[in-house]
Amino acid sequence: MTSAAEPVTAAILVIGDEILSGRTKDRNIGYIAEYLTAIGVDVREVRVVPDVEEEIVAAVNALRARVTYLFTTGGIGPTHDDITADSVAKAFGVPIHVDPRARAMLLEYIKPEDLNEARLRMARIPAGAALVPNPVSKAPGFWIGNVIVMAGVPAIMQAMLDQVAPKLKTGRVMLAETVRADAREGDVGGPLAAIAKAHPGVSIGSYPFADEHGRPNTNLVVRSREAGLLAAAVADVTAMLTTLPRR
Repeated sequence: MTSAAEPVTAAILVIGDEILSGRTKDRNIGYIAEYLTAIGVDVREVRVVPDVEEEIVAAVNALRARVTYLFTTGGIGPTHDDITADSVAKAFGVPIHVDPRARAMLLEYIKPEDLNEARLRMARIPAGAALVPNPVSKAPGFWIGNVIVMAGVPAIMQAMLDQVAPKLKTGRVMLAETVRADAREGDVGGPLAAIAKAHPGVSIGSYPFADEHGRPNTNLVVRSREAGLLAAAVADVTAMLTTLPRR
C-alpha cells in the first residue's frame, strides 16, 4: 500500500469497433471501476477506441503516462481485427512474437491439431511482458510496464482482474455514505456547495432519482478517505436538510 499522499490511479481503455457501434454493450467499465475503487485505486479516465492501430497506440501512450495503471479490455482474440497486442508492442517499441509460455497455456485448452494460425495469434506477446493467467479459457493477457491487457469477454476479464489484483499497489480506500435528501436537486444545490467548500477533504455529489411515489428526489453521496472528515461532512449535510421546506 502507498502512503495517503501518493494516490494510486488508473485509466481504462476499451478497444473495439463493436463497442463504438453499439452492437456490443460494454459490461467491463463499471465492473473494473467498482473493483478498483474497493481496493484503493482511483479510476481517473475511461476511453473507448476503435480497432485502429494508430488510435490504440496513441491512447495507450497518453494514458499510461498519466496514471499508475492502465487497464485495457478487448482485441486479444484470434481474428484479424484483434490487434491490441501488436498495438501495445508498438506503443512500447518492442517486438512481438509467439511466447512459448502462452503457447503452452493454450495447449492446456486446445488440442495440438486444433492450434491453427488464428488461435496461435492469442499466444503472441510483446517482448518483456509478464503473462496474466486466464483460468476460464487459458488464452492469457499480459502486463508490460504499467499496462495490463485483458480480454473483452466479461467473464474472462473478471477472472484476469482477480489474477492481477493481489499484485497491484493500492492506496487508502475511499469511504462513502449516502444521505437521502427528500428534496429536489435544485433545492439543495446552493447549500450543498457551501458545505463542500467548508470540507476540502471531502467530495460531495448529488444524484437525482424518482422516489417510490414518482416524485423527484436526490441522493447525496459524501466521500472521503478520512473517517472523521466524512462524519463531519455527513453531519453538516444532514443538518442542512432539516432546514429545507418539507414537501
